[in-house]
Amino acid sequence: MLREVLAPTDAQVEAARRVIADYLTPTPTVRINVRGRQVFVKLESLQVTGAFKIRGALAALHAVREADATSAVITSSAGNHGLGIAHAAGLLDVRATVVVPANASAAKVAKLRKYDVELIQIGSSYDDAQAHALELADRRSLHYVSPFNDTNVIAGQATVFAEMIEQAPDLEHLVVSVGGGGLLSGTLLARAAANRLDVRLTGVQPEESSALYHVLRGAKMSEIVHRPTIADGLAGGGDDGAITNALIARAEVPLVLVPEREIRAAVAEIAEVNGLVMEGSAAAAYAAITTGLVEDETSRLGFIASGRNISLDLLSELLAERASR
Repeated sequence: MLREVLAPTDAQVEAARRVIADYLTPTPTVRINVRGRQVFVKLESLQVTGAFKIRGALAALHAVREADATSAVITSSAGNHGLGIAHAAGLLDVRATVVVPANASAAKVAKLRKYDVELIQIGSSYDDAQAHALELADRRSLHYVSPFNDTNVIAGQATVFAEMIEQAPDLEHLVVSVGGGGLLSGTLLARAAANRLDVRLTGVQPEESSALYHVLRGAKMSEIVHRPTIADGLAGGGDDGAITNALIARAEVPLVLVPEREIRAAVAEIAEVNGLVMEGSAAAAYAAITTGLVEDETSRLGFIASGRNISLDLLSELLAERASR
């Protein structure tokens, strides 16, 4: 559904930085060994909700509250954005409704049930959840907060790169997992603000669900087929005409598609070799590096560990797959 959304202004990015600094501790950037190569990793998996999405959620809900202290919000999510909204709503005393697909990650739904929000599970895809959330927003006069196509959400996600480039100033190439493009769009804004256009960016999507990749090549969201992927945070459609589409297209960021088997293998490899738990959405970036989809053998490379919210059953299954090879 087309919604007119503008790119964040410098003032909105600064407002997001302030509110996030008030409520969140900066996550570390560390070096890990990736098959003999030292790679920077921004550990957003250590966020209180288990994913970077809390940043955009805090920025968006703070802006909503500043505009109208009585406002209530509604969002659609595959899980992590919903967790961010739920946590931010508690911190900022904002009433929130979170709509997720009926088949959303059990690990994420279990965490959502611990928050004082209205949780609705409906449909079989993110697109179904978004359609229902938008319909409820109109019917109940609620403020809809998109996981990606939202000015203040993008401003909040910009703080990931802003922190990372201070922690790893010699970073030369950053690999970013992409769903609707909020994190990559925020990264583009923060890169420009820091005057670090020398840092290359590559976006990564799962081969089984890669809406933005195809939209940037002329497809419409309704034409794209989505298949199941363990990178559920990246799955589903975006919005035709979303500001994220425009920002990424304008910057000509290359996007690569990662096969499902490589994402599955990456989750297990990261856990066994580096002792880090990452969900499929984060592991997609790692897989793009290890499989050579990111064509760069010499730069100081990095990626964002965007989340850790994977069920223990799935993690055990993936580790068993690795052990059987």
